[in-house]
Amino acid sequence: MRLGASMDVRFGATVEEFTEHVVDLGLDHVELTTEYLQGHPDAPDPETVGTIAAEYGVSVTYHAPFRDWNLGSFNDASARASAEQITRTLDAAAAAGAGAVVVHGGSVPRRYPDWVRAKGRENAIESLRACAERAADVGVPLCLENQPYDDRRERHTVGPDALAETIQDVGVGPDGLGITLDVGHASVNGNDWREYVERFGDRITVCHLHDNDGEVDAHEPLTDYEPIVEAVNATYNVFETKTTADVAACLGRETDRTPPAQP
Repeated sequence: MRLGASMDVRFGATVEEFTEHVVDLGLDHVELTTEYLQGHPDAPDPETVGTIAAEYGVSVTYHAPFRDWNLGSFNDASARASAEQITRTLDAAAAAGAGAVVVHGGSVPRRYPDWVRAKGRENAIESLRACAERAADVGVPLCLENQPYDDRRERHTVGPDALAETIQDVGVGPDGLGITLDVGHASVNGNDWREYVERFGDRITVCHLHDNDGEVDAHEPLTDYEPIVEAVNATYNVFETKTTADVAACLGRETDRTPPAQP
């Protein structure tokens, strides 16, 4: 099992600087969010990511775009464009030697009529199926993440039942479609993360680690992570926090390392 942290563009660091920081903390994994890479002026190409990972002895996962893209858009052209973005992320991950790509399952506004919401779900399932089949082809599993409830948008992976239904509807095996268990999202939804372990077992490839008060998805440091990591037994375990200092706080360490200024 690998333990590491997710890189956020708000950290202001380059990939190599962040990787060095992670290794200094005693961690051995980095998760790179594709759209944050796209926004950084010094973002490396996938081959360079692989080189950096090899030099520092870390493993890598990618997080597919989610801010400006929606696999579950009820606009067919937008859904196709989103799937193309995920496909490119899978190709980049394969070129970098990454072990998985985390993906969100799409959403549609709750205020819209039933037929619109049905169309959004249909597009989400079709998009996920196409991307998962590509994932199986390139040998990098696409890992569908459980998401927190949103009162404005209907998401398709809120809670273990919805996640299971979506996976069943996609109909692609674990070589193409795995699971990202986000324990913070489970908590804010009132779910016990253990239920995901019981139901999905070895299909959980990535585990996102952060904490909250059960009300807001705050992505606070999670210090009592070791029992979770041991029980989930995911290949990649990722602290997903708002600052590099919070990553250190998860480990019970203080750090005076100041992240580089944002570009």
